[in-house]
Amino acid sequence: MRNPRNDTLGSPKTGTDASPEKGSERRCVLTGQTSARDDLVRLAVSPDGDVLPDALAKAPGRGAWIGVSKADLAEAISSGKLKGALSRAFKTGALNVPEDLPTRTESALKKAVLERLGLEMRSGRLILGSDRIANEARMGAIAALYHAADAKEDGCRKLDQAWRVGLDEEGSGRKGERLPLDREALSVALGRENVVHLALADAKSAQRFSIPLGRLQTFLGAADAAAET
Repeated sequence: MRNPRNDTLGSPKTGTDASPEKGSERRCVLTGQTSARDDLVRLAVSPDGDVLPDALAKAPGRGAWIGVSKADLAEAISSGKLKGALSRAFKTGALNVPEDLPTRTESALKKAVLERLGLEMRSGRLILGSDRIANEARMGAIAALYHAADAKEDGCRKLDQAWRVGLDEEGSGRKGERLPLDREALSVALGRENVVHLALADAKSAQRFSIPLGRLQTFLGAADAAAET
């Protein structure tokens, strides 16, 4: 595993979604814990020493990885722990860590999630509309099901049931995933009215989407909360 100070972003890719670093591990500069690269968030450092979120891990230059929640990041900034960790990693104290970095990071991660959905929609793999989703689900033609954060339980239950029927998993309790985004954010990003439920047609699409979504969920603490329920 490479030390964060030697890590370079924007590595050449072998295909549209392929990466020679896919599946590799990185160490969180705050906790010291090692996790898969796709599970961590990248902080890029500009030539001027500004520390900025790099949600897509594509910005040029040096950077470091974090695997903490928004609240933990805010605390690390307030206590000086983040600046200290970055200073040690880059062997320089000339760093500017903005106080609103947690908010900027959340915004960047949400943008990455929404942009990924937009790409899947343009490729024809995103399914929208409750009726269409229900029909495709019953035929076993969807790989992943999602609901807006403010979706009503009744609508979610109906689509969850249709999905289980299509997968021949009635009684399994399988449910679509609640997104940390409301219908307004989804509708604006996708240019459609009242986007409350959505589905992805194939497993590869679901895998591509799971990376930015997982990073956002971890940062917002949603992954830990889901594991406790």
